[in-house]
Order: sequence, then C-alpha cells, then structure tokens
Amino acid sequence: MPGQYRFTFGPWNIHEGADPFGPPVRESIAFDDKLQVYKRLGFEGIQFHDDDAVPDIDRYSRTELLKKAREVKRRLDELELVCEFIAPRLWESPRTIDGGFTSNDEKDRNYALERTVRATEIALELGCDKMVLWLAREGTYLREAKDASRAVDQVVDAVNRMLAVDKSIKILIEPKPNEPMDMAFLPTMGHAVATGYLTDDPSRVGALMESAHAILAGLDPADEIAYALAHGKLWSVHLNDQNGLKYDQDKAFGSVDLRRAFNQVRVLERCDYGKNGEWVGLDVKAMRTQRREESFTHLKNSKETFELLVDKVRTLDEEAVADLIGKRDYDALDQLIVRHLMGR
Repeated sequence: MPGQYRFTFGPWNIHEGADPFGPPVRESIAFDDKLQVYKRLGFEGIQFHDDDAVPDIDRYSRTELLKKAREVKRRLDELELVCEFIAPRLWESPRTIDGGFTSNDEKDRNYALERTVRATEIALELGCDKMVLWLAREGTYLREAKDASRAVDQVVDAVNRMLAVDKSIKILIEPKPNEPMDMAFLPTMGHAVATGYLTDDPSRVGALMESAHAILAGLDPADEIAYALAHGKLWSVHLNDQNGLKYDQDKAFGSVDLRRAFNQVRVLERCDYGKNGEWVGLDVKAMRTQRREESFTHLKNSKETFELLVDKVRTLDEEAVADLIGKRDYDALDQLIVRHLMGR
C-alpha cells in the first residue's frame, strides 16, 4: 500500500559535525531554518528533546516553560508539522553524571524526576502523547557501584511518575547496551518490554527500536523489531546503520548492510507497522566531511533507501520464498534474496 509510511527526524540530526575527537566543522543552522527543511525533504513529523523545544530548560519556571512550548506549537502548526515525541535530555546535566533515575544521590534523582515531569507537560502543550526514554546514563561503570535490581525499580518509578501526569501519555523505552555508560540496565528490547509490564499501566508503556543500538548489542534489528511487534509494543523506530561493534555511528539507513536494512523493512511491512499511526523515524547523522549546504543529504538518502526497500519487499516473490522454505532449501532462498536485492 504505497504512501502508508510517514517520516520523522529530530533537529539534532542536522548538526555541526563535532565528535569525541574534534570540534564542530560546520556553522550552526538556526532552529527555525531546520524546521523549513522538513517538508522540503518529505518529512511530516518532528522529534524533540525537551531542550530542543525549550532551550535552557532549567532556567525557566513551569509557567514560562509551558508558554514557550505553546509558541513552538504555533510554529509547528504554521508549517503543518506534527510533534511525534518528546525525550527528556537528562544525560548532559552535571547533576546526572551518575545517572538520573538511578543516581546514588537522592537530590540528583529528584532533579531527573522533576525535569521528566516538566518534559511530559511540554509534550502535552505540543499536542503530543508520546514520551521517549533513552536511558543514557542509567547504568554503571562498574557493577559494584549500583544495585541493578533497585535500578529497575527506580526506572519503573520514573515511568509511573510520567504516566500519572496525564492519562493520554504513552512511554516508549529506547534500549541501548552501552555508551555513554559501560553497562546499561535495560540493554535490549526484551528488557524494555519486560520493564513496561512492571509499571502501573503496562498498556501505556511500549518501546522504540534503534537499529544501531541493536547492532551494538550483537542483535539483528529486524529480530528486535519483531519481538516488540509480537508484544504489540513497537510504537516507533530509529532506523540507521552501524559499521560493527563500535561507538554509536548513526549512519544513513542501509548504507552499511543493505540486506539487514531490507529485513527491517520487511518485518515492518509484514506486521502492518504504521496502521495505528506509528512513524518511521530516521536517526542519522551527516558525515563530518559534509559541507554545511549539503548536511541534509543523509536524511534524503535514508528516506529514499527505505522507500526503495519497501518496493523490494512488495515485489519479492513470496510464493517462491514459501516454496523454498517448505523444501528447506535455504541455500536457494539465500540466493533468491541476493538476486532480488541486486535487481536480477
């Protein structure tokens, strides 16, 4: 069904090219200028960190925060853009260097909880009912420093606090096995989904799958997608690519392993992803070598690759696939897929 998918990305995907080993190499692009890019590239939705929507978020009172959020909502309406989700950016604050929800310092835990509640209120002002939790520093550098069982309870408590803000709010846990922490408490899709069942309202807790995060865990993103879909818990995706078990690279979707990307699209297609309004999020970064005027190309390329792979999925001879599976001739099936991806 062509046209089924709607696409989204976050303003952080248009960036200045800094990495852990070097400073920015491109001039910043103003937030409003970034918003102008969305429709031009065929994207309808925008993802926000809380301080993307309201910069310097800790400076403002609750009343001021909500007023600024309403100003952003007016601008989105003017541009016919929709906010897909808000994610509290807890990992950059000096108060969360030991984690937010799982910090060993009670004052820091309270700060993380209060900021997350404020972020949830910002989401409501933006007409958004989804909150993403990338639990970046909810982990440890050494196992003896924290109680992992207690940490799960602390994450569940944070989710419950968010659920209590408004009955419409849904929480999407985005798992990742490591980085910036050595060891994360919720490293995989199974951990994320299972944690949701511990909350006060499991029906409002799901997951977001990121391709690179699954690869870093040594897992196939298509299988992580399928697991969440089997539970009815895949409420968003961050599609990208990853060249091995390195740092989180956020490469353009399909740029490293086209067959791996094909299988992600195939499982989304086969399970009717999008029928309940789910978005296809592309969490990709431009290469550091790109010039400023060409620093949107990675987004256009990732969307195009996804759409080309949708066509490949829809034109795959599924009868031939089923026949080879029935014969258990997996070598022939392997070649059928290779030939199909090569246009033969």
